Amino acid sequence: MTTGNIPRRKFLGLSGLGVFGLTLTANRSFGLPFSSAQEVLLYVGTYTSGRSEGIYICSFNRVTGEIKQVATVKGVANPSYLAIDRQRQYLYAVNEVEDFGGKPSGAVSAFRIDANTGMLTFINQQPSMGGAPCYLIVDNSRRFVLLANYSGGNVSVVPVHNGTLETPVDVVQHHGHSTGPEPQQVPHAHSIVLDKANRYVFAADLGLDRIMIYKFDSRQGKLKANDQPWAQLKSGAGPRHFTFHPSERWAYVINELDSTITAFAYDKARGRLNEVQTIDTLPSGFTDKNSCADIHISASGKFLYGSNRGHNSIVVFAIDSLTGKLTVVEHVSTGGKTPRNFALDPSGGFLLVANQNSDNIVSFRIDPKRGTLAPTGHVANIPTPVCLRF
Repeated sequence: MTTGNIPRRKFLGLSGLGVFGLTLTANRSFGLPFSSAQEVLLYVGTYTSGRSEGIYICSFNRVTGEIKQVATVKGVANPSYLAIDRQRQYLYAVNEVEDFGGKPSGAVSAFRIDANTGMLTFINQQPSMGGAPCYLIVDNSRRFVLLANYSGGNVSVVPVHNGTLETPVDVVQHHGHSTGPEPQQVPHAHSIVLDKANRYVFAADLGLDRIMIYKFDSRQGKLKANDQPWAQLKSGAGPRHFTFHPSERWAYVINELDSTITAFAYDKARGRLNEVQTIDTLPSGFTDKNSCADIHISASGKFLYGSNRGHNSIVVFAIDSLTGKLTVVEHVSTGGKTPRNFALDPSGGFLLVANQNSDNIVSFRIDPKRGTLAPTGHVANIPTPVCLRF
């Protein structure tokens, strides 16, 4: 499920300092540049229903794996998922709420990234055109933000001009249901991903057990059903996050409800997916409750990682270079509870895990030859971390 046991909240009205009440608090010692040979900035999305105050900015040491909180952008309601444009000039955050300005919708917020410090300045906000937006991306032209709205059961497109969000130009409502448990009685769009060519959009819908496939008009920001309109998953799978192999020969989706990953052969000329494998994310013998969350592939294309909430682990797979099929390498404890989003650092040397229900981010060193993970011993205490972006 999108929020685990943290309730969704209504839009806050954003009272306080400034037009939308956004304030930034920085540690006095903060003086890092945007990035350096040793340090890079990490943005952390959270749920603000509890102790969290908004978006947290941390420094990450890519030699030691240490994470330090350096600033907080306050007054942002439930910024549970973040995206950064290719030029690293703007950051966009969903506001995972059900009510925006008295209307049934979530919201999306835009921030300018300071080129010297990495600090965020609020630009503006628009409705997401569906309740509880849980995932967003910036298209390759940097002219559109695309969103998946979980409770809205739809996907939407918002134009961008110089970082400013404009009035949404398209909404595609999903229809139907699958035959699984309660979350599958209605559509639940859970992620949205573009191919490298900016031609095709893939939206994993947990409620439908489908990867919806759209042709993307990158001039007008419009979505049109592809010739193959969807790829069907096993009933009760609950597809959540979708990703491409660096070669784009294959694509993978992590299935929340039945704790599996499905591998597809990808025809990039026609935007078509063909299933080649479905494999468990859990070790044999584990029978307690679990739900999967996030999925990422190493830049080398040799390893795939997925997060297990319940087993509280990262599963590591080796990727066959000829078939794209997966083989389990290991399961590693995340050092916390309910690992939600995780991220690979830009150098590919570390993996960081956001443990939502234990309020911590844990770093692991990656063995480049085997793909295995080893805890660095460094942990950052951040309230309800659910998204990590370098």
